[in-house]
Amino acid sequence: MRPPVRTPRRLRARAATTALVAATALALVFLAACLQAPNVVAAPTSAPLTGSVTGAASVGTGLNSTYRVTATGGPALAANGTQIGIYSYKASLSGPNITLAQGAILPSTGVLTGGEMNLTLKAPRVAQLVTIYVLVTSSLGTTNVSQNFSYSVNIVQPYVLSANLVVGPTAAVAPFYLTVLLDGNPVGAVKVPGLSAASSYPVSFSYVPSNLAPGWHTFSVSLALEHGLVTFSGGSEVYSASFYVAGPPASNTLWYVTGGAALVGVIFIWSTRVGARRRGRPSK
Repeated sequence: MRPPVRTPRRLRARAATTALVAATALALVFLAACLQAPNVVAAPTSAPLTGSVTGAASVGTGLNSTYRVTATGGPALAANGTQIGIYSYKASLSGPNITLAQGAILPSTGVLTGGEMNLTLKAPRVAQLVTIYVLVTSSLGTTNVSQNFSYSVNIVQPYVLSANLVVGPTAAVAPFYLTVLLDGNPVGAVKVPGLSAASSYPVSFSYVPSNLAPGWHTFSVSLALEHGLVTFSGGSEVYSASFYVAGPPASNTLWYVTGGAALVGVIFIWSTRVGARRRGRPSK
């Protein structure tokens, strides 16, 4: 039997050194790869983009009205509530015959300063239901989020008060406001510019109806504070005009129910009388 072959000590030491060098090289390669790899940081989570469009629910045909757009959240808002990005918007007006009726929402594009902006609705000259659409974008650098907001407005035919002012021949008058009353309550004012002596000036006031009860209503204006320097045509210091608000169409439901009940009653009486006559006939 042959004795086992023994590896020389020098060869074993060389093999161990080679393995150590290889392990060290692999460790250095791994460390270099880690140092060269970019740091991955989770993107901050922003609050959802919210906003609104607010303003009058009804506007008279051909009149202007202001609507406020607000927005918050999205990438433009930091976690501590500070605006660090930009809120931009695109506005449009939708409805039947918007172009022909000369309706618009202006300005149609822009930036919401502090997350707010006032837009002007130029109401169409035809009564209809229109919708304001505002696409708001919250952006920070190349990150952005958009959200569409809308608001419906009923365009109605307003009641109009028209009068003519006449200035006396002796003195001019400074600018003043003419308060308009409806059924004795102030509902608006008309700004009158400075007028020269012996001149005239037409005034007009449009009122959009709001829950007016059916029946007659009266506009009135007074020039008493002008101390006779200005009057209405005809020399009066007071002018009034009335208009009528029609009530809702009469409901015919009660008449239908009453008529139906009467018909049932007639049929019942007729059938009762016929039955009685048949029971009263002698048998053959």
